[in-house]
Amino acid sequence: MEKTKVLFVTQSIDPFMEGHSFAALVRKLSQGTQEREREIRVFMPRFGVINERRHQLHEVIRLSGMNLIINDSDHPLIIKVASIPQARMQVYFIDNDEFFKRKNIFHDKTEKFHDDNAQRALFFTRGVLETVKKLGWSPDIVHCHGWMTGFMPLYLRKMYAQDPHFSGAKVVYTAYDTEFNEKITEDVMTKLNYDDVSEKEAIEIKEPSVLNMHKLAIRYSDGIVLGDETLNNELSSYITDTEKTVLEYHNEDTIIDAHQEFYSAVLELETALVD
Repeated sequence: MEKTKVLFVTQSIDPFMEGHSFAALVRKLSQGTQEREREIRVFMPRFGVINERRHQLHEVIRLSGMNLIINDSDHPLIIKVASIPQARMQVYFIDNDEFFKRKNIFHDKTEKFHDDNAQRALFFTRGVLETVKKLGWSPDIVHCHGWMTGFMPLYLRKMYAQDPHFSGAKVVYTAYDTEFNEKITEDVMTKLNYDDVSEKEAIEIKEPSVLNMHKLAIRYSDGIVLGDETLNNELSSYITDTEKTVLEYHNEDTIIDAHQEFYSAVLELETALVD
């Protein structure tokens, strides 16, 4: 029997983002999932705050070299990788100097949300999907962590729906109680239109914000995980209204086993068609 393949897409993971929101939980979950005899891949952005020398990141030449078109502009895609020896895990990094070289994550020195955060999220999403294709690897489950992965469920269900690498994949999205008040200043719909995503298909972000990015991801996911004990009230109500399969919050003591059962349950679901 083939191992279940789980693709973890996250905006942070230890030890590369120690101390950042949910980075320790994603590390524990991905490592624990691999130890439960599932095959995993892990992807995150190569933020400029990551110390490449200390963590021994190196470019994967055979995977790099593509250009991704975001908003009718070409952006070179660089893929890097690093190992977590004690966990026998590798983490792939999506890199691009324009989007990820800066020495901060989502906010500038004045604590202002970066104007191009939506473009960065789109580049990250497309970069992960194109790299997984190049690896020739077909996940059974794509598990997204954090608002920056919010476009991933939409793209899997729309732009990549017929791609044989992803057509059978179930999508799980973990919502965390972070950065709900941030507004996205870009015209997101114009950028999505270049990938033939209509306003109806992304109606949640007609008014772009981090909160609405969460909603967009939830709409197109098969299963939802509550990543914190309490969530924003509006988001909690939205999750309830969607009637999705939900995994309640679990702490570090139970998170691994609870997720393995949840993955098995999600794999049994019929993929819901989203209008």
